[in-house]
Amino acid sequence: MRSFDPDLLQTLVAFAETGTLARTAEVVGRTPSAVTAQMQRLEALAGISLLEAAGRRRVLTEAGERLVGHARRILAANREAWLSLAGTAADGRIGLGLTQDFAGGALPPLLNAFARTHPRVRLDLRVGRSLELSKDFAVGRITVLLAARSKVESDEAAVLQEPMRWLCAKGGLAGKPDGTLPLAVLDAPCSFREAALGALEAEAIPYRIASTGPSLAGLYAAVCAGIAVTVRTARSIDGNVVAAPRKLSLPRLPRAEFSLRVRRDAEEPAHRLAELLSSGLRLDATSPARGTGIHR
Repeated sequence: MRSFDPDLLQTLVAFAETGTLARTAEVVGRTPSAVTAQMQRLEALAGISLLEAAGRRRVLTEAGERLVGHARRILAANREAWLSLAGTAADGRIGLGLTQDFAGGALPPLLNAFARTHPRVRLDLRVGRSLELSKDFAVGRITVLLAARSKVESDEAAVLQEPMRWLCAKGGLAGKPDGTLPLAVLDAPCSFREAALGALEAEAIPYRIASTGPSLAGLYAAVCAGIAVTVRTARSIDGNVVAAPRKLSLPRLPRAEFSLRVRRDAEEPAHRLAELLSSGLRLDATSPARGTGIHR
């Protein structure tokens, strides 16, 4: 009986969730031509077409859609088997720190899988802002850190990149635009704040700070109320917050970068956790359901 290569299945799942070969290449860390070759190898193994043309795009065939469901189950079983064998005898403590960008979506099932397969490892989770988390990481209170990237660090295990997006309330801005864009931003330092202001100033677009502060709840309230727009990633899109409409003519934004760091004195279980988060959260970045709220 022939078997499917997990690497090929992961590329297939990434394509199903991104919708393009180019974005799939970003998610799996390969070139577009390498992704195309992987899909061709998978089709040869399956003995049936998995992709078909739809205008200028490529989409999954019915067989491709069926294989995606199997692929998710195979990858989950493979991941749990690997973790279970590695984690049986592991013990100790891992302090995990991350920004709220990653607190929903795929994170709970990933942590659940790690906790079940590493029953003797104590996992302490801290969710906060990048600056405070980085300080805790520096003094050893946090072992694995996922936070906004400000510079290249020698202890980086992975770097996750995602496009920044202009976001607003589902119903749009509540007030009539007066030519000045109302913004909701967190207090400095904040890479999203810097990106928003920099993009607007570069295009000479007038703006005003309609909401600011250290509170994520306050920021989310301002956006949901329709009194301001903000800049986050697509992870912050939910039933109340959507991508800002094109009619606002908002400028292009850079990509957000998050670094996954592991302390040099960390034990092997911490490195396994980092690897699990790296693979699982990369795929989550392309998923339609990305948690709730405005995060940092």
